[in-house]
Amino acid sequence: MASTIEQTLTIEQLAAESGMTVRNIRAHRARGLLPAPVVRERVGYYGPEHLARLRLIAQMQAEGFNLHAIGRVLEQTHGRPEQLLSFREAVTAPFETEQPRVFTLAELQQRFGEQADARVLARAERIGLLAPLGDGRFEVPLPSLLDAAEEVVAQGVPLRHALTVIAKVRDQCRTVAREFVKLFLEDVWNPFAEAGYPEERWSEVTESIEHLRPLSSRVLLAAYQLTMTHEVEAAFGRELERLTKRGRGKRSQAKAKDP
Repeated sequence: MASTIEQTLTIEQLAAESGMTVRNIRAHRARGLLPAPVVRERVGYYGPEHLARLRLIAQMQAEGFNLHAIGRVLEQTHGRPEQLLSFREAVTAPFETEQPRVFTLAELQQRFGEQADARVLARAERIGLLAPLGDGRFEVPLPSLLDAAEEVVAQGVPLRHALTVIAKVRDQCRTVAREFVKLFLEDVWNPFAEAGYPEERWSEVTESIEHLRPLSSRVLLAAYQLTMTHEVEAAFGRELERLTKRGRGKRSQAKAKDP
């Protein structure tokens, strides 16, 4: 617990700071979710750790955890609320840095022409490229992906074909992401959990999950560049070989015709 000097909030003040009711705070204390206050002159006083614990409870409830599950997490991890909050923020922080944009149906049709029909737009929604907002408006979570689709279409690739490729790439990315998450769970989180969630290692584990995202991105990009180089060389090598054989065949036919 924080020092006695730091614990200066009455239960009413704690309720105002946390956004919870006094009744809820007392219920959390009764369930063992909240440590007891420091009592001075028959008045209970709360501090920063109590406030952090209440915020953690509220956030976990908002994500669908019931109070029993929250109690088990707090009991098993033995972590201070601020450590759990820090780890939760590291885990749930969005990886993408782009800001979503909103487009009207007319704007999408202007970019993609008649190819942006109802069937194609529905497919774009299913793969997560678009999110309908109603009134003919769509949110694009990753505008750069829409820009890339537009560039591909400009090269002569039908939009429906481009969306098929995007869907396949996303499926492959999901597989890659799961492998990196599995790597983290097996080599970092599980040993940490088996050790009883030692308090001094929370920052280390949190830092590991924060590094996992950019590191996995760099590995994926490097591996893709190498693979793409090999695939392009192999594919166009076969095409050049076909052209060479076709040229030889035409020359042989020309010689046969020439007496």
